[in-house]
Amino acid sequence: MIQINARQQKLKFSQDEHSAKWMYVMHVNQYSKLYEAKVLEEAAAHSGIGKGALKGAWDAIGDVIANWVTEGHSCPIPGLGTIRFSVQAKAVADVNDVAKNLITSRKVVFTPNTDILSTLKATKVQITCIDKNGQIVKRVQDDASNENLDETGDNTNTENSGNTGNTGTIETGDGTNTGGNTGGGTNPDPNDPNPEQDE
Repeated sequence: MIQINARQQKLKFSQDEHSAKWMYVMHVNQYSKLYEAKVLEEAAAHSGIGKGALKGAWDAIGDVIANWVTEGHSCPIPGLGTIRFSVQAKAVADVNDVAKNLITSRKVVFTPNTDILSTLKATKVQITCIDKNGQIVKRVQDDASNENLDETGDNTNTENSGNTGNTGTIETGDGTNTGGNTGGGTNPDPNDPNPEQDE
């Protein structure tokens, strides 16, 4: 189950202070970052292959993928999808102006395979609504059974409960993550794709 926090934040849709509104902004609550050693340990337990052999294969596959991707290939990542490099650059009219400094960013593009997308689509979500005071006021689950707490909430302060940084929209689409800036705000107003956010 994917855990999502909907945190109440003040968003501005223009420079006018009166345009600011308190809105619930959703982002996925990431529990922790798993490291290579943990992945290898679990893979060894599930496959019966020794961790040493898996480590050697892990490193070799990583080196091959890195080499091929930097040569311009779109390279498969077993069971997950494909990875490739891309750039964003300014356009110029004169060929004599074409230069390396026109490149504004370099990106890693990961395209998940259909199995991963199907799994994501089928995974249930639980949304915890947190008001501006840091108190949980409502929980929403896939089965449409909403838990509405009383007016005082449950007095749980989640100010320091994990990932409370930049929020982002949750998209399924084709699953392509173009890297770079994956944070930013949500788009609660379809007529204004770039609302400003107050702390």
